[in-house]
Amino acid sequence: MTKYVINGGKPLNGEVEISGAKNAAVAIIPAALLVDGVCRIENLPSISDVTMLLNILKEMGADIRVVNKRTIDIDCSRVGTWSATFDLMRRIRASYYLIGALLGRCGMADVAMPGGCNFGGVRPIDQHIKGFSTMGAKVDIKNGVVSAETSGRLRGASIYLDVVSVGATINIMLGAVLAEGQTQIENAAREPHIVDLANFLNSMGADVRGAGTNVIKIRGVKKMSGGFYSIIPDQIEAGTYMAAVAGAGGKVVIKDVIPKHLECISSKLREMGVTVLDLEDSVVVQRTGPLTKTNVKTMPYPGFPTDMQPQIAAVLCQAEGTSLITEGVFDNRFKYVDELAKMGGTIRVDGRIAVIEGVDHLTGAPLKASDLRAGAALVIAGLSARGETVVEGVHYIERGYEKMVKKLSDLGADIKSVYLPDEPPVEEKDIG
Repeated sequence: MTKYVINGGKPLNGEVEISGAKNAAVAIIPAALLVDGVCRIENLPSISDVTMLLNILKEMGADIRVVNKRTIDIDCSRVGTWSATFDLMRRIRASYYLIGALLGRCGMADVAMPGGCNFGGVRPIDQHIKGFSTMGAKVDIKNGVVSAETSGRLRGASIYLDVVSVGATINIMLGAVLAEGQTQIENAAREPHIVDLANFLNSMGADVRGAGTNVIKIRGVKKMSGGFYSIIPDQIEAGTYMAAVAGAGGKVVIKDVIPKHLECISSKLREMGVTVLDLEDSVVVQRTGPLTKTNVKTMPYPGFPTDMQPQIAAVLCQAEGTSLITEGVFDNRFKYVDELAKMGGTIRVDGRIAVIEGVDHLTGAPLKASDLRAGAALVIAGLSARGETVVEGVHYIERGYEKMVKKLSDLGADIKSVYLPDEPPVEEKDIG
């Protein structure tokens, strides 16, 4: 089993380059199914979620050519199926974007219920189904498979999302670009990767307007042609390195970012006593003094992102005073709390609220990641702690972070990826 071994207590210094946005890439890759021609996608992150999605398209018949380590050409003209290998789809949350893409392309879709991270709470797809049903699709879920079909093309419709849902907004957009007539999504999510998807679709010939606001209008077109597109920088990867500097101390220039996308993170770090300086396409993060308490509530963009909640919690474990974190997006995203407690963190959870009492320092411990962002939080805690921390479950981390170990090592962290054999089970003895 591969694990990360971290000897903490070393400040981070230097420069780090941010990769393309995971959450944009996993929407744009399925969107290539809607394009009649070759899509050249640039600034793709080298992460396992991207690899899995490309393998899914390959098995469906897509022609995928690697141009360089960050650029690929995708040609889906030979794809003649509306289903894919279920084993692969069950391993990645973003596989549900294939429903919208295949409905738009074929009028039919058979997609396994998605996998990916398990937060211990509910992440339903009811808003996705509501959107497709309103557009004329018949949707059924049976034996873990979502089956959707129409009698022809999807029909444009007005859809109001009962809750702000990034996934549903993206999926409906994918279904709508080749639909008959106009689709309007109200109470739409506004995240940067939704704008990026809209820009990609428009560059291929779609007509999507209003992305980045709470009302998105999509006028269906008959055909989308190939072209070139470069994915935006990853807001959450950048925020994770910002949090790592806040936790471990030091000064780091975080390059290839869009500072406006990071404002919600930067403002909280400043409240905690961290210096954050915005430049044209980078931010400088520095922490030399003690951290102070703050309160955080996760919200849809432009609020503080739920995908940064575990990372900020790891930092707040060392802040002076009592901090509150309120999770405003998912039912439960606090599975990592028990792991931080092993390091001396003092956190009490009541429903969607975590109360964090800052401690003088964290102490290294053996830890296990339960999901992608929780894994990043454990790495941050390990960088900040005294002594050795061993993190297992790193396959979650590698779903969304490109070369994290190398990037942190280049900043002066003592972190290694090593293969360690699993410990044999302890033999139980009969004590009568």
